[in-house]
Formats: sequence, structure tokens, C-alpha cells
Amino acid sequence: MAARSFGTYSTSMIPNTVRLLLILNVAVFLLQQLFDRVITYYFGLIPALFWSGYIWQPVSYMFLHGGFFHIFFNMFVLWMFGRTLETIWGPSRFLKYYFICGIGAGLLNALITPGSGIPIVGASGAIYGLLLAFGVLFPNQPIYLYFLFPVKAKYFVIGLVVIEFISGFNPASPVAHFAHLGGMLFGFVYLQWPKWKLKMRSYRGEQARKQHLKVVYRQEDEVRKLQKEVDDLLDKINKQGLDALSTADKKRLEEASRKLREWEKQR
Repeated sequence: MAARSFGTYSTSMIPNTVRLLLILNVAVFLLQQLFDRVITYYFGLIPALFWSGYIWQPVSYMFLHGGFFHIFFNMFVLWMFGRTLETIWGPSRFLKYYFICGIGAGLLNALITPGSGIPIVGASGAIYGLLLAFGVLFPNQPIYLYFLFPVKAKYFVIGLVVIEFISGFNPASPVAHFAHLGGMLFGFVYLQWPKWKLKMRSYRGEQARKQHLKVVYRQEDEVRKLQKEVDDLLDKINKQGLDALSTADKKRLEEASRKLREWEKQR
């Protein structure tokens, strides 16, 4: 689950949350070197164990790694992009986003392979979420592939999605590609959710307005019919006198006039 490409846009300092994550990941990696088999079994993400009750694994697996280069690339990207995002968002939102992406990545992979006994380790789901966020916030900022070839962040992210999706169908690949996609998917939903909520509220408001107008139109149509009925009965009285109205006509005139008065009071 290692990233292979890097960017250059960042702040000059290492914010506290990024520093803490770097320290924790390195510390756990060193601990793995002493108790790798036990730690990976209990704290890596093994879908079959997760569904049987090891509910902490979608969190703990993020701090384990499969080797030096795995943790090196993940921590390098965390340092490269995380410091920019934490500076913009602040530590609380940055950490929330990081864990949403990482946990979401693990859960998606566990859903896709529920009976798997193969452990998944690494912060790559969260790291890919950071790359997604950078691409959304700075779409035209160049990211240098292998430190040489500049690519706009938005195209870089799209390319990652395509590569990970295609690679996910390769049964021989040892990499949890759908976990990478899960991190990006949950990150995208988190970033877009405020806009979607606003649109949903606007849609509901528009639907309520339309419903209100329908009610008003129905009322006005009823009023027009009542008014015409009253006018017709009044014309009959003017032409033929009050005695020309039948009992039913008089009752209808009284009822229609009452409804018209009530409607006028409501306006």
C-alpha cells in the first residue's frame, strides 16, 4: 500500500499532528520488528477476524506496515502533503479526516473480502485520502512524479483512481488496491458532504415551495369556482328576485359566501 509519486507544495514546518502520526507509525514499526507475527495477527486488519469481533482492527492496522519501504513511502507522503493540509484545516479537522479515510479504507476492503484471512497493514488508505484532498483543494498544483515529471494534482488523482481500480482486479497483486480506493472514496464524500447537504436542503426547500404553490393554486381555483357560483346566484336574484331561488340555491349561496369570507380572512 505504498505511494509511488510525490508533490512539492507544502509548508516549511511540521505541524504537531503530522509529527505525532510520524512518531507513532515509526514507533509501532520498530515494535513490529520484535513481535511481528503476534502484532500483525491481533492488530493488522484480517477481515475474517474483524467480522468475528476484532472490531479495533480498522483503526490499529493503520499503524502497522509491511516493511521499510512501505512505511518510508507512506510517511514521506504524510510529511509532504499532511503538513499543508493540517496547516489549512487545523489539527482537529486534519486528524478527523485522516482517520475517516484510513478506517473507511479498511472497512471497504473488509466488505469486499469478508472471509479473507490475509492481514492488511499500512496507513496507505489514509495517505491516499490525503492525496485526494490535495488534488481537490489544489487541482492545478504540480505534483512531480519520481521528482522529475510535473503533473497537475487533479490529473494525478484521476490517474491514481484509474490505476488502483484496474489493479484491484488482479488476483495476483499483494496490494490492497480497494483499500486505497476506499480511502479516496471516504475522503471525497467527507469533502463534498457540506455541498451535498446544501443542495439537499435547497432541493427540499424547492419541493416545499412547489407543494405550497400547488396548495395555493388549488385554493385559488376553488375560490374562483365559488365566486362564479355566488355571482351566478346574485345575477339570478337581480333578474328574478330572491323568491326565484330554491331552498337549495339559498343554502348554497350562504355556504359559498361563508367560505369566501373565511378565505379572505386567511389571506
